[in-house]
Amino acid sequence: MKIYNTMTRKKEEFKTIEKNTVKMYVCGPTVYNYFHIGNARPFLFFDVVRRYFEYAGYKVIYTQNMTDIDDKLIEQSKKENIPVSKIAEKYIKAFYEDTAALDIKKVDHQPKATEFIGEMIKLIRELEEKGYAYQSGGDVYFSVSKVKDYGKLSGKKLDELRAGARVEENVQKQHPADFTLWKKAKPGEPKWKSPWGEGRPGWHTECVVMSRHYLGETFDIHGGGSDLVFPHHENEIAQAEAVSGKPLANYWMHNGYLN
Repeated sequence: MKIYNTMTRKKEEFKTIEKNTVKMYVCGPTVYNYFHIGNARPFLFFDVVRRYFEYAGYKVIYTQNMTDIDDKLIEQSKKENIPVSKIAEKYIKAFYEDTAALDIKKVDHQPKATEFIGEMIKLIRELEEKGYAYQSGGDVYFSVSKVKDYGKLSGKKLDELRAGARVEENVQKQHPADFTLWKKAKPGEPKWKSPWGEGRPGWHTECVVMSRHYLGETFDIHGGGSDLVFPHHENEIAQAEAVSGKPLANYWMHNGYLN
């Protein structure tokens, strides 16, 4: 069996880390609204991938997260005038109803981001200790300049990212492509205690922590929509490899858009 690997930009013979077992992580929904058919595309696509592996005789351990704390949930909370936790609860219920209607099988592990805040803080502290993270303006950022091969998944170069930065780029960053690991709390927003003060984790850190928790430091397949190649998956790789020195996943699969 051959799989097109986004990392290498070619079809590769598929070999699992553990015999006859496929460990697969796919980025799940940000539960701030009902999903439309375009949002459903990755859920359907990777459900078919999982079913094929099972048909071929593999045991599949499929993990998919739910982002239940994010700027989008906070905005929706204001629109609907209900707490962020209730927004997440409402749209998680809708997600399960809609995926069931599409005959998408439930995954083996479906963790929520808010269940792993402690582990995210631990990861950020480790990045800080290794010199990959810095504090600025109450936030904590990842320094992409410290990663020699940053951009290897997307093909983007740091010089191009700097040149293409907007005029109003955040002046607190050492490089325009540096991304937030921990956001300082704003009035009225959900917050957690941390060594850097009250706040919440950045989106890119969530998936690193949850995938590694269930599947280990290196697993077989990481998937998602093609819109996640950059910056999300690029930034996952940067964090994971900074702390472990190992690839996060051996194969990167991305589905295209609906036209």
